[in-house]
Amino acid sequence: MKHDAVDVEEINSDLPDNYLLCLCENADILKEKTKWDVVIGLVGVQATTGEVIFDSFQDSKLRAELEGRILRLQPVEILIPSTLSEKSESLIKSITSTSIHDDDRIRIERLDGLHFEYSHAFQLITEFYAKGGDNVTGSQKLSEILNMEKPVICSLAAVIKYLKEFNLEKILYNPSHFTRLSNETEYIAMNGTTLKNLEIIQNQTDMKTKGSLLWTLDHTRTAFGRRTLKKWVTRPLVRASEINARLDAISEVLLSESSIFGQIQRLINKLPDLERGICSIYHKKCSTQEFYLIVYTLCQLETEFQALGPAIQSQVKSSLLRKILLEIPQMLSPVQHFLKILNEEAAKKGDKTELFRDLTDFPIIKQRKSQIQEVVSQIESHMQDIRRMLKNPSATYVTVSGQEFLIEVKNSLVSSIPADWLKVSSTKAVSRFHSPFIVKNYRHLNQLREQLVLDCNAEWLRFLAEFAELYHSIHKVIVNLATIDCIFSLAEVAKQGDYCRPVVQEDGREILIKNGRHPVIDMLLGEQKQYVPNSTNLMGDKERAMIITGPNMGGKSSYIKQVALITAMAQIGSYVPAEEATISVVDGIFTRMGAADNIYKGRSTFMEELSETAEIIKKATSRSLVILDELGRGTSTHDGIAIAYATLEYFIQHVTCLTLFVTHYPPVCELEKVYPEHVGNYHMAFLVTEGENDQSGLEKELNPEFITFLYQITRGVAGRSYGLNVAKLADVPEEVLRKAAKKSNELEEIVNAKRERLKSFIQAWSTNDAVELYKLIDEKE
Repeated sequence: MKHDAVDVEEINSDLPDNYLLCLCENADILKEKTKWDVVIGLVGVQATTGEVIFDSFQDSKLRAELEGRILRLQPVEILIPSTLSEKSESLIKSITSTSIHDDDRIRIERLDGLHFEYSHAFQLITEFYAKGGDNVTGSQKLSEILNMEKPVICSLAAVIKYLKEFNLEKILYNPSHFTRLSNETEYIAMNGTTLKNLEIIQNQTDMKTKGSLLWTLDHTRTAFGRRTLKKWVTRPLVRASEINARLDAISEVLLSESSIFGQIQRLINKLPDLERGICSIYHKKCSTQEFYLIVYTLCQLETEFQALGPAIQSQVKSSLLRKILLEIPQMLSPVQHFLKILNEEAAKKGDKTELFRDLTDFPIIKQRKSQIQEVVSQIESHMQDIRRMLKNPSATYVTVSGQEFLIEVKNSLVSSIPADWLKVSSTKAVSRFHSPFIVKNYRHLNQLREQLVLDCNAEWLRFLAEFAELYHSIHKVIVNLATIDCIFSLAEVAKQGDYCRPVVQEDGREILIKNGRHPVIDMLLGEQKQYVPNSTNLMGDKERAMIITGPNMGGKSSYIKQVALITAMAQIGSYVPAEEATISVVDGIFTRMGAADNIYKGRSTFMEELSETAEIIKKATSRSLVILDELGRGTSTHDGIAIAYATLEYFIQHVTCLTLFVTHYPPVCELEKVYPEHVGNYHMAFLVTEGENDQSGLEKELNPEFITFLYQITRGVAGRSYGLNVAKLADVPEEVLRKAAKKSNELEEIVNAKRERLKSFIQAWSTNDAVELYKLIDEKE
């Protein structure tokens, strides 16, 4: 959509989200609080789009819930009290230190703790909403606010105070349009750890979007569509009906033979950032050029969608698409009035004195212009007197360097000019004058013109305020347009090879995937098609836990992430990279994967492992998907095995969730024998090549094997982890490899000898027959 006089690209922006996020803690309201537990309230405002979100939640010492919300919003500024709890301070320090560039760093703004006290917040909010704008009364607004949790109220008060400094507080006037960030009845639980481990919105290498799930799914054409898709990706749905409504819409876009979707796609291509535009209007901070562009674009959309109405009614079957498409022209029809009033040329030039085509609704401007015209007419009539005085019937006014109504006289005739005329300027040939009448009236004219500018500015603001009454209905239109953009984006994803529509079920507990692929790696590999597909069969009442072993770098972590990402994609409402997929809605995806020491949070690798695992145990339900990768590796082998075994058994026996458990500890695989119906052992397949054929004897024994990874999930337990192979691939010096191989063989012999002795002891202990006992002794000798 384009207008011949205005380029929509002028304000088409692709700026990152610029949330201001305010945090407040309240550790006192917990009845059963542990040492580090806290209740956190937050309010986030994106002033350029008008979005206001809030949330209140209990968090543990890990602050994983707070971290998840900060990662979702990616604020540019965080507003906090002068003092926070030690754990929250550590998290914020950790997050702000991970920015690669100074430009990416989150700005931390501290306010005096007084501003976060409830009594102070209550007073500020009461005063603010008592005189707030919009149609809702102050008492109704205040009632809505006071129904929120106390930490949210305290955060909101601090935000109001802060935004007042920039005259941006108006966006907070109507709390009925605030959105809660997390809602377990609408979205699945994914905390900060999971968002990072699965690389949902940024990769873990350079923290950029490329290489993330968001990057894989993003084919949006508008800035507001892109922001909406990010919300979809970080908040997969939990209601199968809503998920299937999105899938129905995508399927129709993919399969429909109608040209209607192509026409709609062209309409939203290269739209300016309407969301930022109408918010700029709402805050009365827009230029006339920007206002005209936004209003013109909205009117064009209204006209186009109105024309498409009959085709939408007859050809679009998706209930989701029909509803939002048919709503658009209805909600945009009032905008036409504002376009008709505007003078396009004046709007493009920024001339507010000529901006309004019809002055019927602007009596102040009309009166001022009438006064100006009257003075101009008087000055024009005065020319008759001047001609008589100068005896020059052809005399006219001239304008030079912005000075108007100049009487120009040849220097040879200057002596005939009355003494009371004011000389304004001259050249070698002529002099220019104002008569006393002109001096008086020209001064008055300029005063009227200055007043007109002030009047027009005031009327412009009033005009913007009138348009702002449509803000929420127009914003709903933009939400609809963003939804359409996201549907088209996911349809584009679905067009990729070997993607299928998942079967999403409300009931049951199963994840069945036939030949699934990791969506991000699959896309990065592109047309090479090198990614090896793998299947998954997890069922709550049958095999619900997979224990996965195999060599390092064999693809174990990629496989378990693949399962989680396909599940998340299905609940976003996207097609998935698989031949077939049946997903029962999960209420949360919880991950515990390779953690490094967290120096900012003051925790070792092992402490990080156990804290994250404890958090999962506390929050996971039988409808959750839990992924644990190499649990227990941060401590001694015996302790690690014991912790891994006990933890997995707890998930199998008590939580009964769908579980993927990667380990290098063979004893953990014994759980398959204990729970044969619910546990299966798997490994990532590989081929072992012993090395050069000319090696013999000790040389052959001391050289580590060469492993060929097959990246195929296979039943059974891997015999060994083949860690020396990874060392070989990493170009560890040959001498070190040889010594490591020798030491590995020695240790393996010791362990095998211990196992044999223990096996013999058990046999002897359980033998009651003396003859049998002597026979066992003879065999060992």
